[in-house]
Amino acid sequence: MTEYGRGRAPEPWHPEDPLYGDQGWTGQATQQGQVPYAGGQQQYPQEPQYQEPQYQQYPQQYQEQYQEQQYPQQQYVPQDQQLQHQLHQQQQQLHPQPQPQPVYDGQGWDTGQGQQVQEQAQYQAAPVDPYAGAEPYAQQVAAGYPGEAPDLYTTPEAFPPPQPPGRRRAEPETVDEPEAEEESILAADADEEPPGRGGRRAGRGKGGKGKGGKPKRSGAACLVAALVVVAVVGGGGYYGYSYIKERFGATEDFAGSGSEESVDIEIPKGAGLGQMGRILKEAGVVASAQAFVDAANANPKGKSIQPGVYTLKKKMSGAAAVAVMIDPTKLNVITVTEGMRNSKVYDAIDKKLGKPAGTTKDIAQREAKNLGLPAWAGTDPKLMDPLEGFLYPTRYDLGKDSTPESLLKEMVKNATAKYTELGIEGKAKELGLENPLQVVTVASLVNAEGKNHDDFRKMAEVVYNRLKKTNDVTNQKLQFDSTYNYVKNQSEINFNLKEAQAFDHPYNTHFVKGLPPGPIGNPGLEALTATLSPDHGGWMFFVSVDGHTTTFTKTYDEHLKLVNEFQERQKQQKNGG
Repeated sequence: MTEYGRGRAPEPWHPEDPLYGDQGWTGQATQQGQVPYAGGQQQYPQEPQYQEPQYQQYPQQYQEQYQEQQYPQQQYVPQDQQLQHQLHQQQQQLHPQPQPQPVYDGQGWDTGQGQQVQEQAQYQAAPVDPYAGAEPYAQQVAAGYPGEAPDLYTTPEAFPPPQPPGRRRAEPETVDEPEAEEESILAADADEEPPGRGGRRAGRGKGGKGKGGKPKRSGAACLVAALVVVAVVGGGGYYGYSYIKERFGATEDFAGSGSEESVDIEIPKGAGLGQMGRILKEAGVVASAQAFVDAANANPKGKSIQPGVYTLKKKMSGAAAVAVMIDPTKLNVITVTEGMRNSKVYDAIDKKLGKPAGTTKDIAQREAKNLGLPAWAGTDPKLMDPLEGFLYPTRYDLGKDSTPESLLKEMVKNATAKYTELGIEGKAKELGLENPLQVVTVASLVNAEGKNHDDFRKMAEVVYNRLKKTNDVTNQKLQFDSTYNYVKNQSEINFNLKEAQAFDHPYNTHFVKGLPPGPIGNPGLEALTATLSPDHGGWMFFVSVDGHTTTFTKTYDEHLKLVNEFQERQKQQKNGG
């Protein structure tokens, strides 16, 4: 028997028969009483029949086994033949037929003709079709038999039923085809056809596919893909070449100090050498950022380059650019130093911005009320400059859009903010002063006469003691040389004292009592804090003997002694001794 089941009658297995099991299209052994090929398939020619005694009758044990054998429905049979087959089985149960003797061919094999003749007669004798009127294509469920073997062709893992020998072909090798790629918009447009040509599209198959169900790729889509690949490869190659050249190739650099064309370069705060180099390269000053970085690292002062605006020439070597930028005088900034007078600040602004001399001073006098001064700044007509003391000492970077007005407003804003932070309005009365402007005035005097913070505190004590109404030594005169120099717009130590004492001017403290109408400079933070917190040492006099160290005394006699030493030193220097 085969692994798919047994025929209607047991048949002996012959080991030398290579075609055993292929006589039927179901792949089973030829069963007696069945047509080998359903639907009128070709039948093999039969040899002359003869009978041999050894095959006339089967042994009793095979007949008993035949009665117990179960037949699974494993072969595929059209539904109309299934109905006929079921009807035939019912007829056999009602009218059992005698089993015909098998017919053998010339070699002793059963041809199955006897059973086939009987079954044909039984089909013809079927009196009634109990399935008449039934849906021919409805699914028919075959009745199961007790102990029926499982159908090996109905499970998901089963192989398809075998084909008859005449229909068998060599199976082609299966190749896993990739999943269908999404067609681009261009490909979809290329496959569109005008209405009325459905026959051609039907021949192409679903989704515009050609033979074998493979999607066609349009030429436009291929061209786009090729261009993308070329762009990616080309771009990667370019950047790779640039990276290798920058890292390992010779650094590009100009030679010399540059061309005649100049350009203003602004270096932001916090910029490193690399960022500076890139800014210079983009402006055409240096050939490469690396050339500037290398030159800055090679220069001992290269890392001291300050932010600000520099006026540089185009096509400079990295070393030439570094040489300019490490020079503070080349930096396009304005630095207001502590105690610096407004006249010096105005001149610096005109020079940096390329303005005619006196331009900024005229704007300061004309636009003083519009530059942001606080309300307590005062409008005393005796003030030589309303902005004096309000141009706060610090560094100011000049940009391409900088103007005298913008710089003055920035300076006044910084001073006002610092005065508010220190709270000078509330502390003026505590110090015995009339208004906050006098606090700034005292700080400007302290900054002009002192040398350091310790000097500033002692100097503030001298001012407050001389302003007292009980002062009968100087009669409330400050007698500061710095006030006379301010009026004269000079900075001289050796001047005629008698002339200074006779010079009548509101700012000349050798002539008038008390404080001048306003500050004589722009005090810095140390002078301001010292003014708000004096030494309280009872100092009344001071003198600088060597021009560097300031000596303070409490009595006039001590002061005269120091003055005599100072005058003697001055005579020796004049005579060259």
